Amino acid sequence: MGRVSLSVGLISAFLVAMATTAPAAADDTDFYKGKTLTYVVATGPGGGYDFYGRLVAQAMQKELPGATVVVKNVPGAGHILGANMIYGARADGLTIGTFNTGLLYAQIAEQAGVHFDLAKMSWVGKAGSDPRVVIVGTQTPFKSFADIRNASDPVLFSIGGVGSAAYVETTLITRAFNLKVKIIPGYVGGETEMAIRRGEIQANLGSLSSYDSFVANGYGRFVLQIGGAPLPGVDQANTMPLDTESKTLIAFVEAQAEVSRLTAGPPGIRSGRLAVLRAAYDAAVADPEFQTQALKGGRPVEPGNGEMVTQRIRAALDQPPEIRAYLKEISATIH
Repeated sequence: MGRVSLSVGLISAFLVAMATTAPAAADDTDFYKGKTLTYVVATGPGGGYDFYGRLVAQAMQKELPGATVVVKNVPGAGHILGANMIYGARADGLTIGTFNTGLLYAQIAEQAGVHFDLAKMSWVGKAGSDPRVVIVGTQTPFKSFADIRNASDPVLFSIGGVGSAAYVETTLITRAFNLKVKIIPGYVGGETEMAIRRGEIQANLGSLSSYDSFVANGYGRFVLQIGGAPLPGVDQANTMPLDTESKTLIAFVEAQAEVSRLTAGPPGIRSGRLAVLRAAYDAAVADPEFQTQALKGGRPVEPGNGEMVTQRIRAALDQPPEIRAYLKEISATIH
């Protein structure tokens, strides 16, 4: 819970970003008065994405005088349905939303059902970053990541579902570190923590915010971190000696960790109207009330402006042929 904060440096950087955003024309500034803005959340009610989505929608409504912001949950296909809806919406600035950054994997792998191009979307901003961690149960024999790398028997890793972002990322680190792993699907949310405590599984690759309290309560330990400010005593993936391909795989996972809880609209939103949305979003996530509510929900707040997100997404999509081929290979084993 103590990690959830917005530093003075972040606020300063945010104010600079806001000051350098191109001003909107008067007609764009007044456009939202009396209008309804739909905020699509690519999951069902409940969970982290719904939490952030509703918090962002509520805060943005305050920053768009006269507008009404409504949340529309569109679950299905691992966030693909919701992302498709946002991408295919009219580019009038009245539909935006959020989905899993792991859809970068789906796009690169040319996964069936993907009708979006993330590089072309109108990026509004991000609310957080969430480092990836490998967590093990305290009752397991693994005291460090080296123990996992040296294990003679396959280590039991859980995932929610085959084809999910967690599945892809677990597969990527398995290849990068040449691990012996058995991936066991079907564990969602708190089921993972209970399964670790029961000894059904031994390890999981997930977001740091998801496991802070679990580790603090003594049930698990972090043995590897990818992205974010280094945790004391935890191995950092980006400092380990690896070959070029393995470093690229780790850097790709790290890119997903650094850009999280995104908000985007369809391609082609006119620049002035997008500037209004970005300014409203920037002010919303910098609002002390927003930060307080995030803190109460145990969710990290580490915002970034729309232009920064645009550049990060495009860079993440620009992968070498061998990584593209491997992601397609993973995707082919799913279907």
